[in-house]
Amino acid sequence: MKKYTQIGAILGAIGVGIGAFGAHGLKKMLELNNSADTFETATKYLFYHALAMVLLGFMPVSKHGHRSGIAFIIGTIIFSGSLYAICFTGIKTFGAVAPVGGVSLILGWIFLYLAAKQKE
Repeated sequence: MKKYTQIGAILGAIGVGIGAFGAHGLKKMLELNNSADTFETATKYLFYHALAMVLLGFMPVSKHGHRSGIAFIIGTIIFSGSLYAICFTGIKTFGAVAPVGGVSLILGWIFLYLAAKQKE
């Protein structure tokens, strides 16, 4: 489970870097494309799930815990990645992929619940 803490820490660092780059280096481009809110949403979800993965790493090993970690990783990449793709390319079609990532994130939270319940 320690690997999820490590991956969460890496995603957190990426979130800080991307967030800072968006706030400073890309600010004008994001404002021109009206995508500042989309960029902010992508970064928030990246952070939320980075933190969830850090905490997941402190849980006892379980199959539901592993499923939660995998779902968080996949969901974060697909959800935040598709929103970042919209921001960087202006192609709104990438938004059609975001719900797939969202479902994966929801599954991650459900598996986290099951992992926590299993250890009672």
